[in-house]
Amino acid sequence: MKPAALWPDQLLPAHHVPPPWPGRNVRLDGTVTYVRDTPATAPGAEPALYVHGLGGSSQNWTDLAGLLADRLDGQAIDLPGFGRSEPGRRYTVPSFADRVVRWIEHSDRGPVHLFGNSLGGAVCVRVAALRPDLVRTLTLISPALPFLDFRRSLQGRMLPLLAIPRAERLAARRLVQLAPEVMAQQVMEACIADLTRISEQRRQEAVEEIRIRYEAAHYAAAYVRTFRGLVSSFLRSYLPGSGSLWRLAAAVRAPTLVVGGRQDRLVDVRVAPQAARVIPDSRLLLLDGVGHVAQLEVPRTVARAVLALLAEASPDGSPPGGERTEVQARALITETEDSGRRRDMAG
Repeated sequence: MKPAALWPDQLLPAHHVPPPWPGRNVRLDGTVTYVRDTPATAPGAEPALYVHGLGGSSQNWTDLAGLLADRLDGQAIDLPGFGRSEPGRRYTVPSFADRVVRWIEHSDRGPVHLFGNSLGGAVCVRVAALRPDLVRTLTLISPALPFLDFRRSLQGRMLPLLAIPRAERLAARRLVQLAPEVMAQQVMEACIADLTRISEQRRQEAVEEIRIRYEAAHYAAAYVRTFRGLVSSFLRSYLPGSGSLWRLAAAVRAPTLVVGGRQDRLVDVRVAPQAARVIPDSRLLLLDGVGHVAQLEVPRTVARAVLALLAEASPDGSPPGGERTEVQARALITETEDSGRRRDMAG
């Protein structure tokens, strides 16, 4: 493990809030997967794939994918049962990883620069470990890798629900009791440390995402079953066997960036440093004042760390599609985008 580097901020595009990237339905293995495309804006860009977390969607990557578009030709998928994708047969980390692998093979874009947030981080670790031929680099943002102290997560309150027969029906009833605006606010408060960083446009998009969930009869079941599958994978990771997510993380060989927020309320804040220690070729960026979805809360900071990773992984020391530029000194830097403050951090 080593500290992450940050690419010079002035080399990123000017700040703006892009609309959600256009999406399309793709039939894959008999069901529809919804895919958003963030086309490259410069020649020589390399393919990237973005994978969201539990309860999220491809829309979570709008800002980061836009900032990286002159380096990466991006696609973001909705996992089965989430966003605008049709429900799946199973909701486990291995089944989601299989879908990611199938999409990369179907799109014939591999190997890709692979990004995962939360549940998507766990899924991408499995993909990178088992199919290294499909992954150029790996970026994990608050990856939901195993931890056992659920007091360190707001999701711990859901554990009793998993023991209740037909828990999906209870969850569905709970969903319809809350107005979309209220639910969106609760989700953002759980995921984001400083809500002033979220634009009004992103807030309205979050409300619309909630409305889509309410209209999808399968959503509550997908959410509960996915949470159950994630908890099961956590428990199995501390037992003998090749399926342990921590053992898989140790098998990742792709150059990797791990980003964690010190105010993460959903994944134990000790997980990101542990992931960086376990993955052999890794870089760690810890961010003060940032929550569970750094790509939404501080996308420029995350983009700078990604560009530095791409420069390291590139044969000529420059990101895909970019001119060679000296990378700033390697240091753990905390940067809030509203103030531009920088402070060296201890790992």
